[in-house]
Amino acid sequence: MEKSRMRSRRSGGSFGWDEFYGLEDIYDWLDKVATQFEQVELIEGGQSYENRPIKGVKVSYKSGNPGVFLEGGIHAREWISPATVTYILNELLTSQDPAVRNIAENYDWYVFPNANPDGYVYTHEKDRMWRKTRTPYSGGCFGADPNRNWGFHWAEQGTSNRCSSETYGGPSAFSEVETKTLSSYIASLKGKIQAYIGFHSYSQLLLYPYGHTGEHTPNHDDLTEIAEATITSLAKRYGTHYTYGNVYDAIYPASGSSVDWAYGTQDVKIAYTYELRPSDDSWDGFVLPPSQIIPTGEETLDSLVTLLEETAKRGYFQN
Repeated sequence: MEKSRMRSRRSGGSFGWDEFYGLEDIYDWLDKVATQFEQVELIEGGQSYENRPIKGVKVSYKSGNPGVFLEGGIHAREWISPATVTYILNELLTSQDPAVRNIAENYDWYVFPNANPDGYVYTHEKDRMWRKTRTPYSGGCFGADPNRNWGFHWAEQGTSNRCSSETYGGPSAFSEVETKTLSSYIASLKGKIQAYIGFHSYSQLLLYPYGHTGEHTPNHDDLTEIAEATITSLAKRYGTHYTYGNVYDAIYPASGSSVDWAYGTQDVKIAYTYELRPSDDSWDGFVLPPSQIIPTGEETLDSLVTLLEETAKRGYFQN
C-alpha cells in the first residue's frame, strides 16, 4: 500500500497535489499565489506558541460579497485537510468550471490551510501521529487539543482534563495562543463571515453543531437538508459515501470546537465540519496515500459548490 510522503522544503520548486507538503512549502505557495493573482491578499489569522504565523489568504473578486471561512489542519496529523484546503483554493483561482467560478466570484474567501502550524511541523519532524499544539505543560507534557479549546461550552463534553490525553482541552478556554489569536481575528470579521467550514479526517462525515449537547440548533432542519444535498453531490464523482448529522449524535460528544464556537458566539449559522477520507482505518486512517489527494479535493469541491448553492436558496447569505 502506498504510504504518505512529504517533500522537504525546496527553493523555487513547483507545488502540486501529488505529495503532502511541509508547512514552509505551503506558506511559500500562499505567498506565490498572492503575487500571481490580484484577487488574493495575504492575511495572518494569528500566531503559534513557537511563534509561527497562522498564514492564510483572502480571495475577493468584488466588494460586498458574503464571507466564507475555510479552516484546515487544526489537528496536526490530519494531512489530507491542508492538502484539500489548498486544492480548493487553487480551483477557486484557476478553474473554468461555471459552478466553481460562481462560488469563487460571489463570496469572499478566508482560507487558512494550517490552523495548528507547530503541530503540523512536529508531525513531519518527530511524530507523524501528533494531534495537538506544542504548548509545554507541567510534567514534561506538551500540547492541548486545539479543537477542544474554544470558548463555547468549553470542557463540558468529550474533553479530557489530563494533559497526556489527545483530547486535553487545555487548562482554560483559549489557553492556546493559536485558538486565542485566531478567534480574535475571526471575531474582528463578525457579520462578514457567514459560513465557517472546518476540514478534518477521517470517517467521511459531514457534521454540524452542536457537539456539547444533543439539543438541536434553531436551524437544525436547514443544516440537515443542506448536508443531505451536499453529501449526495459529493458521492456523484467517485461514489464516496458520507453520512451526516449534528456532532453530538453523529460521531461523539465534543465541546469546545471552532465550528461550534463560530455558530454559538459569532452568529455564523452555516457551520460544518468535514471528516474527509478514508471511511475507516484501511490506510492507517490518518496516513492517507498521496494518490488520494486529488480525488478527495475534487469530490469535496463538488460538494462545497452544492453546500453554498443550497444555503443561498434558503436566504442565509446577506451582502
